[in-house]
Amino acid sequence: MRAEHWLYTIPLRLRSLFLRNRVEAELEEELADHLERATEIYLARGLSPSAARAAAIRDMDGLTQQKEACRDTRRIAPIDNTFRDVRFGLRVLLKSPGSTGIAILTLALAIAANAVVFGVLNGLFLRPLNVPEPESLYGIEHSSEHNMWESYPDYVDLRDRNKSFEGLAGFSIDMVGLDTGNSPTRAWISPVTGNYFDVLRIQPYLGRLFHAADEHGPNSAPYIVLAHKYWLSHFDADRSVIGRIVRVNKHPYTIIGVAPPDFRGAMLFGLPDFFVPFINQREIEGRDTLNVRNTHSLFMLLGHLKPGVSPRQAAADLSSIGAWIGKTYPKDHGATSFVLARPGLYGNLLAGPTRAFVGGLMLLATLILLAACANLGSLFGARAADRAREVALRLALGATRARILRQFLTEAVIVSLCGGALGLWGSVALLHAISAWKPFPRFPSLDIPVQPDARVYLIALGLALVSGLLFGVVPVRQVLRANPYQVVKAGPSGAIGRGVTFRDILLLTQIAICAVLVTASLVAVRGLDRTLHNDFGFDPHHVLLAETDLNIAGYTGDRVPEMQRRLIDAMAAIPGVDAAATIGRVPLSGGGFVVAVYAENATDLTPGKALAWPERFNVSPNYFRAAGAPLLAGRAFTWHDDKDAPQIAVINRETARRLFGSAANPIGAHFKLRDGSRVEVAGLVETGKYQSLTEDPAPAIYLPVLQSPMSETVVLVRSRRDRRQVAAAMQTAIHGIDPTLPYLLEPWEQELELALFPSRIATVALGILGVMGAILSITGIFGMAAYSVSKRMRELGIRIALGAQRTELLQAALGRALRLLAMGSAAGLIFGILAGKVLAAIVYQATPKDPLVLGGVLVSMLILGLLGTWIPAQRALSLDAITLLREE
Repeated sequence: MRAEHWLYTIPLRLRSLFLRNRVEAELEEELADHLERATEIYLARGLSPSAARAAAIRDMDGLTQQKEACRDTRRIAPIDNTFRDVRFGLRVLLKSPGSTGIAILTLALAIAANAVVFGVLNGLFLRPLNVPEPESLYGIEHSSEHNMWESYPDYVDLRDRNKSFEGLAGFSIDMVGLDTGNSPTRAWISPVTGNYFDVLRIQPYLGRLFHAADEHGPNSAPYIVLAHKYWLSHFDADRSVIGRIVRVNKHPYTIIGVAPPDFRGAMLFGLPDFFVPFINQREIEGRDTLNVRNTHSLFMLLGHLKPGVSPRQAAADLSSIGAWIGKTYPKDHGATSFVLARPGLYGNLLAGPTRAFVGGLMLLATLILLAACANLGSLFGARAADRAREVALRLALGATRARILRQFLTEAVIVSLCGGALGLWGSVALLHAISAWKPFPRFPSLDIPVQPDARVYLIALGLALVSGLLFGVVPVRQVLRANPYQVVKAGPSGAIGRGVTFRDILLLTQIAICAVLVTASLVAVRGLDRTLHNDFGFDPHHVLLAETDLNIAGYTGDRVPEMQRRLIDAMAAIPGVDAAATIGRVPLSGGGFVVAVYAENATDLTPGKALAWPERFNVSPNYFRAAGAPLLAGRAFTWHDDKDAPQIAVINRETARRLFGSAANPIGAHFKLRDGSRVEVAGLVETGKYQSLTEDPAPAIYLPVLQSPMSETVVLVRSRRDRRQVAAAMQTAIHGIDPTLPYLLEPWEQELELALFPSRIATVALGILGVMGAILSITGIFGMAAYSVSKRMRELGIRIALGAQRTELLQAALGRALRLLAMGSAAGLIFGILAGKVLAAIVYQATPKDPLVLGGVLVSMLILGLLGTWIPAQRALSLDAITLLREE
């Protein structure tokens, strides 16, 4: 036996697949040996050598037939045929690298668009929170509004009285100053109830976690659990950090543990830097609401349902407790009903709009894929027509139609797999970039967790295969109806433009889809333009903001308004500053506070009797000038409006309408607050935007900072001087007052990035899809026009010889493509108008009926048509009739 005897231990089928040349050589050798022996037998019988060999071959029924019979015994014919189809398909595709490359790139773009949108959908909705048993984890939401905020006393009642949850925990979000030995730095934290980690079933990565047993009253648990990412970035993964004392808002805290690497908390957006017990609220937030039932200080309550308990049953259980709380504490709030929601996107508040947005993008991305398949279907149909003679010859030589169709499908699958691989590579890179993207520098821990996983890879593979089958079946009708004898005798038909063909329908569909995408992108641009020119109720231009929380630097009580006035006076003294003021929280910055307001003569001050729940803003004198929000009537605040003066407020038009009616003059009128205090209306301002740009007109009231002090402080400085010079002067002034005060300095326009983010991201996403649709439209029209010109060269030559004018020539060569462009554009525009509701779910103030949008779509499609037909038109006009007719 030869040295490679180990090869013979491999089954013959595997050797035939992977050692083909060796197995074929062995077969040749074996058949030659058998033939030689049979020949020797006939030689012994007296036949001549040639006659003996011929007789031996006859006995074997032919060498070739024996080889095929031996190959059939290996049972690899289907696999072998597939390999042959793939090799032949690659050779065919490489003969026209230009069109093949365009086909692969077209499909790659479409699959990448779908994979990216699905990756976002998967990351935000399909992938569960990274906690043990996430399928049973639910958040508690008020059924009357998309709100999960809860007061601490209500949380205690819901936690202790419910019979549906194995445990109920709560958490909040706040900003603090963390001092590790140097000056304090701002940090985002999550104050959580003591049972938070136990309810979520989280185990520590390092050290230990705190528990409910660590709490013994207010400010009794000075412990910190670091987020793993923050431990790596700020403590250099130092394992000896456990037990280290740091200062949080000037108070000593002990680092007791590090959370596991994959734990993000209960929210998808935003990873806190560390966790602290909520029981330390006074030290963390500068206030104590642990026993205040009408102040909602917990961001969300959540827990695991008990086995066998449905979300509906749990909601009914909680609602019964909410009714009991309303009856027991009627002065604090009425009965509350609850529903359960997945916590990752803050229940239905973010989940609803986000689901509508991503769902709309998924629909448009699917249209992109269908347009790409229509484009490639038209291309493959044209190539099948060009290969009509090849198909006819193969049929005449005995090939079956199924065999030819399999070859066409193989070529389509090769293109689809190459396009899918390229598209997947691009989508994975883009999803990683989105996950690492920090859209809001002021929130460094805010990211978008859309890293690709196995689902994304499977979806991309499935889309590639399905796409290949979709455009690969286009030539089926041509192959099934092909008459080999007629084609071989007369040649393939060059008739173009006679009757409606399947390729015409594909191009019409593609253009209509692309027109829908162009409509969507123009709607997004118009929606963003309206958003940017909205009346915010203030003027953010030429204003710098210095945002801080005085509680971080240890300012409490009467020291807070005193420090705020020092800051205002220091800013107002900067040369070139027009106005300086403070506000607790600027509008459109996220979050906020509402307050119940009642009629002046109201005696029942329960929540259900409130006339309105306006947004509350605590502002200093000169705020309205600094914010560019002029008074419509009345007066602004002064430094005399302190806690010893009568309570006053400035309200907006919407609050005035709800309290006093639209016709009444509110100046000098009074209303009551929840605590029974009587407030006089001193001024009136226009209604603006407070929570989001898409909100309906909302009520708002402004209270003097001296009468309603709060440690959260944003200093507004309005100046037309060079922004960098003013910022430098502000930094110097703040450092001169308190060098340990951490703050964030930025233009007000940058602060609005959070509010403008939905509109901008929608515009960018739809703009990209619109550009992709335009590219597909150009390539589709170009392909149709170029194919029409190439197939009608002889006809065009005759027309030129007979004296046809340039317009007549272009009409004959490109008329069909232009008619299809017009019909497809009209159909797409109609579908775009009908899809107004879908677009409205993606873009604020979206309306495809906007005259500028309608005109923009028509102009865009006309430009795309001109671009797509430019080269074929030049080719048609440059034809030489004499040369063409001589060649024919």
